Amino acid sequence: MSVLVTGSAGHLGEAVVRSLRTAGVEVAGLDAKPSPFTDVVGSIVDRARVSACLDGVDTVYHTATLHKPHVETHTKQDFVDTNISGTLALLDAAVARGVARLIFTSTTSVYGDAMRPPPGQPAVWVTEDTVPRPRNIYGVTKLAAEDLCRLFHRLHGLRCIILRTSRFFPEADDDRAQRAAFSDDNIKANEFLHRRVDLEDVVSAHLLAAERAETLGFGRYIVSATTPFVADDVVELTRDAPAVVRRRVPGAMESYRQLGWSMFGRINRVYVNRRARQDLGWQPRYDFAAVVARCLEGRPPLSDLSAAIGSKGYHDRVFDDGPYPVRE
Repeated sequence: MSVLVTGSAGHLGEAVVRSLRTAGVEVAGLDAKPSPFTDVVGSIVDRARVSACLDGVDTVYHTATLHKPHVETHTKQDFVDTNISGTLALLDAAVARGVARLIFTSTTSVYGDAMRPPPGQPAVWVTEDTVPRPRNIYGVTKLAAEDLCRLFHRLHGLRCIILRTSRFFPEADDDRAQRAAFSDDNIKANEFLHRRVDLEDVVSAHLLAAERAETLGFGRYIVSATTPFVADDVVELTRDAPAVVRRRVPGAMESYRQLGWSMFGRINRVYVNRRARQDLGWQPRYDFAAVVARCLEGRPPLSDLSAAIGSKGYHDRVFDDGPYPVRE
């Protein structure tokens, strides 16, 4: 089996290349930036280069993208070029070259305004059935790229699995108020309750998606840590999240006391990974309880793989206030 990973200089791309190489899989990385995990330096929009990279390839992991952190530093056309036109170029080449399967890394950001309840309303129980309502160019272009994958499956039989990943980056939170109120480890541990996933688990979901693509043909899946919450918790989560945590994770608040941490007062969304676990056979290792246990042992909340890859940043310059500029 020969594999191409786009975006191989990024967090996820590098992690996938590392994991495949360790498993002895023949893999090549494509990225606009050079890196030890990039074999071909070039743009995903360059059709000739993309086509050449697919010679003899049967599986593509398409992780290359412009991200939310680029919204304030790149034009909307940049997003269209990379996230839509680049994906189209890859899909066209994949069909022409006889690629068997393509695993597309999408994002829970496609849900946008659909996961932001009005004041006083219950938290949103986000599943694959939640109708996306993107709120920025990032979400719009990722959703459009998803639909291109669906189209190529319908027209050409290309097996495409879409993974809508939640937060897995190690960088500091982009919310100034959050950074002021909580330590970075505290924020990340809190997020494992409802909106974060470990990089190691994201990689395992991608590898399983490739294995199951032949049977599934096409599918869209939320990839986030398994939440301890249940759907009946959504009303209380927006009123008193710590009370729900005490009920669903006994002993958690005592662990927080030992760590000197505090829980978010309210939680407005919960990503649900049930379908990915059922269809892909995915068993994420890192959930809220596991992460808290790691921290009690004096270890960081994120996996060794995440630590090995480290923080990459999203830009070639440093910003005065936070890891990247955010429009309020």
